[in-house]
Amino acid sequence: MLNLAKHANMALMFLLELGVLASAGYWGFTLSPSWAIKLLAGLGAPALFIAAWALFGAGGGANATFPLTGPARAALEIVWFGGGAAALYASGLTTSAAAFAMLFVVNAVLRIIWKQV
Repeated sequence: MLNLAKHANMALMFLLELGVLASAGYWGFTLSPSWAIKLLAGLGAPALFIAAWALFGAGGGANATFPLTGPARAALEIVWFGGGAAALYASGLTTSAAAFAMLFVVNAVLRIIWKQV
């Protein structure tokens, strides 16, 4: 049963990663009434998040170009997932932002307890 919970926690991490990209895109498309800015921010924000994750965090660091470990990895995750929550908040979705942040904290704590980091 614990093994199933550990797998579910890792699946939650993946869904949270996708949630960051969706949040950044949503924020970009709500940023301005101008369609040019909406397109630039709505597609550019997720692209920047993808680039940062590919460079420093992909595959838990195993697939990253410049893998981070320890406190640097923790800082990356806080900035990455905090950015997703901040994007939701900036879009006016305060309840969703709070729920997203809480899910990340629970996920991170369980990954630490279960040594999934």
